[in-house]
Amino acid sequence: MYIYGKNVVYEKLKSDDLIKEAFVFKKFSDQEIIDLLKMKKIDIKWVDKYQLDKMVNGLHQGIILNVKDFDTVSLDNILNNDSRYPLIVMLDHLEDPHNFGAIIRSCEALGVDGIIIPNDRAVDINGTVIKTSAGAIQYMKIAKVSNLVNTIKVLKDKGYWIIGTDMNGTSYNDMKYDMPICLVIGNEGKGMSRLVKESCDYVVSIDMVGKTNSLNASVATGIMIAKIQNSRKL
Repeated sequence: MYIYGKNVVYEKLKSDDLIKEAFVFKKFSDQEIIDLLKMKKIDIKWVDKYQLDKMVNGLHQGIILNVKDFDTVSLDNILNNDSRYPLIVMLDHLEDPHNFGAIIRSCEALGVDGIIIPNDRAVDINGTVIKTSAGAIQYMKIAKVSNLVNTIKVLKDKGYWIIGTDMNGTSYNDMKYDMPICLVIGNEGKGMSRLVKESCDYVVSIDMVGKTNSLNASVATGIMIAKIQNSRKL
């Protein structure tokens, strides 16, 4: 898998993950990254910009790494945490890699314990997702599961309350969040699937006061996470 962009590359180089090779623009000027590549004895291929442009569909900033696929974790790994009120985010078949990457970044920044995604019919962890996360994916636990509804049942057995998001839900200001929570974010166009929505304990919506009646999935996720985490500090 190819990952690209200075922030992403820098975070990867700080890890112990396997890096197969690096493709670097001949005029690349970030000496810190170059020094890290040499220190780790990574094979560097100095190339022209057009070669990099052909390798990835995104802003590579002059450097691309060939790395092993991102390692997901088990659901038990995410559930095994010491948080008083753990917070997990479940993505119900998101399709946009930019949304996924931005959600990862918000989750990491705001202290989410892990992200759950389905195995199929959803965007996978690719170079665009990793680039959009701006390196945050290195510090976020992500679990893939075969069935979201069955996973919700497991979470409920573990004491989690399932809070779904929908335009027609209860106001998010009317909820109390001092409990273990799994926050469910629906598909960009279709929202939550019927069975997932029916499995939720609560369905909430963000109060809107402007003329816009909906929010981008990643923006809505960030607002919801901030609301949950800030309310717990009161």
